[in-house]
Amino acid sequence: MKKVAFHTLGCKVNAYETQALREAFRKRGYEEAASGEAACVHVVNTCTVTAQADKKSRQLLRRIRREDPDAIIVAAGCFPQMKPEEAALSGRPDIIVGNGRKIDMICEVEKLLSERDLPAGEGNKKTISLWGKDTVTLPFEEWGIVRSMGSRTRAYVKIQEGCDRFCSYCVIPYARGGPRSREEDLILKEARALVDAGYREIVLTGINTALYKDLPGLLSKLDLMEGDFRIRLSSLEPTVVDGDFVKGLLEYDRLCHHLHLSVQSGSNRILKAMNRSYSREDYLRIVDILKDFDPHYGISTDVIAAFPTETERDFQESIRIIEQVGFCRVHGFGYSKRSGTPAADMEGQISEEKKKERVERLIEAGQISAERFSKGLVGTTCTVLPEIDDGDEERERSGMNKRVDSFEGYTDNYVRVKAEGRPPADGGFARVRITEGSSFGVKGVSEEK
Repeated sequence: MKKVAFHTLGCKVNAYETQALREAFRKRGYEEAASGEAACVHVVNTCTVTAQADKKSRQLLRRIRREDPDAIIVAAGCFPQMKPEEAALSGRPDIIVGNGRKIDMICEVEKLLSERDLPAGEGNKKTISLWGKDTVTLPFEEWGIVRSMGSRTRAYVKIQEGCDRFCSYCVIPYARGGPRSREEDLILKEARALVDAGYREIVLTGINTALYKDLPGLLSKLDLMEGDFRIRLSSLEPTVVDGDFVKGLLEYDRLCHHLHLSVQSGSNRILKAMNRSYSREDYLRIVDILKDFDPHYGISTDVIAAFPTETERDFQESIRIIEQVGFCRVHGFGYSKRSGTPAADMEGQISEEKKKERVERLIEAGQISAERFSKGLVGTTCTVLPEIDDGDEERERSGMNKRVDSFEGYTDNYVRVKAEGRPPADGGFARVRITEGSSFGVKGVSEEK
């Protein structure tokens, strides 16, 4: 049996695409290698959103080559899309493919395997296939219906590709191309298949999900679909949506009371320099609409520290907006200089020392906000989706889990829960009374008998 291993860096879109590749390889007769097991093929779905992401992609490719020197290695995704020559030098991958026609890599892999007289790579000259430069002009790449995920409870459904907002710091529009939407009937078919397979949460994902051609129309149809499941939006960009748009989302009963809204900065001056087409006040209007609807509505966000020319006063505006909103989760990180973006050539670049100091303060403010949000849930009863992964199912089949007296999962407003008591026998949603909150989540007691 031919063994293939998958390695995924970066966003939820990459996670979805890796799953689609996993199913496609399986249909060709491949078996997925266990962690640490040798494989004849390694597929690395890379990321390039920051300099650190590039570094992780390089290191992973090199490590795989050291540990499995005879394998065919595929470097795929954003890193080779933006830096194909650099990717070619990182672990000497046999195949390089960007963000266009990823699914075609299987044919290239099989071609290489068939051309080798010896076991994969032994004594053979490495071959590099390079494509993907035309990603910007490609239509949405349809990979077929994905019917499973690594988790047995939550499933991603990709609805959209690309972005054309061109924030001054961001390389993604260059790596992923302009907006393209998936056909609605295929999204609905995939969601239906996943719900039928037992998934209780469908996460709609994309590079810029709000740029889907008719998000309200899609949500309306999913909201009417039969089954015991909920819908989560992976993110919405304030560069695309406004308060009126968000207000319209509140009518969908299945939609989780959680949105990821990347604020990036609390300073209007910095938002303008970032080419973010909203103000602090615009953002807070969206927050007010959500909180008026549900005081415990979960809002998570991204905040960048040390963007070029950011002053201490600008930074304090970011700290203040974290305190004002009361985010359930904050991803705070330092500005990363990306070649080819306008921000890379701006004057007033912040020193690494100052950047590190601001990121630490940003993370601390985010932890305080998350803790306050979690503690605000104490005494309430939340709907929680217990998490079950493939390992849990294997243990159940082997009889190792005779009795389950605790479980973990997420509330619909995206707070992690550790609950005492049994989860529902049918694998569905649990009602959990919250007893304790912290920056890492909440604890509670299941109301299941």
